Amino acid sequence: MRLPIFTQNPTRPVEIKDRSLSDLMDAMQYTGFQGRKLAESVKAWENMLKDENVTIFMGLSGAMVPAGMRKVITYLIENRLIDCLVSTGANIFHDCHEALGLKHYVGSHMANDEELFEHGVDRIYDVFAYEEEFRNTDHFIADFAKRHDGEQYSSREFISLLGKEISEKGDDQSIIASAYKHNVPIFIPALCDSSIGIGLTIARRLGCNVNIDQIKDVDEITQMVELSEKTGVVYVGGGVPKNFIQQTEVVASIMGHEVAGHEYAIQYTADVPHWGGLSGCTFDEAVSWGKIAKEAKKVQVFMDATIALPIVTQTLYEKTNDQVRKAPSFNWEEGQAKIYFETI
Repeated sequence: MRLPIFTQNPTRPVEIKDRSLSDLMDAMQYTGFQGRKLAESVKAWENMLKDENVTIFMGLSGAMVPAGMRKVITYLIENRLIDCLVSTGANIFHDCHEALGLKHYVGSHMANDEELFEHGVDRIYDVFAYEEEFRNTDHFIADFAKRHDGEQYSSREFISLLGKEISEKGDDQSIIASAYKHNVPIFIPALCDSSIGIGLTIARRLGCNVNIDQIKDVDEITQMVELSEKTGVVYVGGGVPKNFIQQTEVVASIMGHEVAGHEYAIQYTADVPHWGGLSGCTFDEAVSWGKIAKEAKKVQVFMDATIALPIVTQTLYEKTNDQVRKAPSFNWEEGQAKIYFETI
């Protein structure tokens, strides 16, 4: 009997044998549930890298740097698996913290928090850090800001200057140092909601005023979309970084540009759609806003990003390490973005 078209592709049991992670991911495309979605996300990202003239934006939320994802993000930047990073301020603060030789520590979610407080230890679920060391980093940022008294920057410009400072200190494992060296812009649209904002506040109280123009951020990243033939997005979690990238399509449309939405869309999130929040909302919902193209190659993986990111990035390393990509790069002159392409 001839099977209906929707039952012509059977699942395939995963075999346990000696093979690469990329080979395992290929096999998992024929499994089910989030295992298949994880494999599909790798395929979508791989196709996005092969597609010509695609600018890839990554949104980074959640405490990824304290949780050990710092070098994963650095790899994505250095090898141009992403072309622009939009992050929470917290992740970039923690990146600076480690760049200065300070640490986060393996802890326990079962710790006594009152006892931790008495010892000056802050807890991020099962990761520990010293409050005094965090405050040292706050003051490092404040001291850096003092050298730019009276200046006005977009967050991209400010973080690029901070990345240059970190780079000159010799920490090439830093996210912002790598972004500076490889001309990958980093935007922090809610910069004041982080310890970077605390550092700038310290500087202000000491009479130094560095103004971060967040509306300039909106204009700059929208110009990147307007100049790009195609765009793709990869979201780690959701929150402000996700919406900041999503809304570029709406802003560009309002400004009179013909845009059809992001053409590739990947997300790793532990949130779910039915609470109505952005972090869990589906890409299908985003189509209604014009943020995601209706024909977009879209994959959402509902799992902890600290599991997904290392597996996906290691797989992409195996699949793309010997490939050459013609990546879009941007610079800004008198407030206007310009795009050019370089072989990576």
